[in-house]
Amino acid sequence: MADAVQPPEQMRFQLSLRRRGISDRRVLRAMEEVPRDRFVGAADQGYAWRDSALPIACGQTISQPFVVAYMTEQLQLDSRHRVLEIGTGSGYQAAVLAKLVREVLSIERYRTLADTARAQLEQLDLYNVEVMLGDGLNLAPNLGTFDRIIVTAAVEAVPQSLIELLGEGGVLVAPVGPHHGVQTLVRLRKSGGQIEYRDLVDVRFVPALPGIAREL
Repeated sequence: MADAVQPPEQMRFQLSLRRRGISDRRVLRAMEEVPRDRFVGAADQGYAWRDSALPIACGQTISQPFVVAYMTEQLQLDSRHRVLEIGTGSGYQAAVLAKLVREVLSIERYRTLADTARAQLEQLDLYNVEVMLGDGLNLAPNLGTFDRIIVTAAVEAVPQSLIELLGEGGVLVAPVGPHHGVQTLVRLRKSGGQIEYRDLVDVRFVPALPGIAREL
């Protein structure tokens, strides 16, 4: 029989999230179920369960677990939701979302990252995630609307194109601010045709860049 006891580093991982204020049980369960070590580089395997950001391919990063959990919790997800993610990266955030919602569409501008994340998600049998190579800041309106949108790279302002993809009652969470410096995590809600903004916490993300990368 397989050992059901979590390794010490994973137990500390979960305890750290609770101590820092993550209280949504569904989010905590998703964070527990998704193996973060599958989404980091070979050289960083020993650090996978630490609460820190780590480098991945194409000069990008995998966010620290607390930030992933916090942004996920702020989305106030429902199992019926359709979610758009801008910035797939290694696929870790998409994997967490996939445990919580009906459908995830994740957009990545780097082909290497998109292909690697897609393969990893398939290996974990997360078939409700579609990873698409594309420009997350300039998406076609024929994608339909989304109940929730999460942006995992810094934008200087929330793109109007994303606001237009947000359905009525929808929530968008994004780091907003200068590309090189501290940003503010912002949550906006679309209600009755109006947009309500709320500042959350200060964060640091790599910049969201337009277009599809010509290389990598």
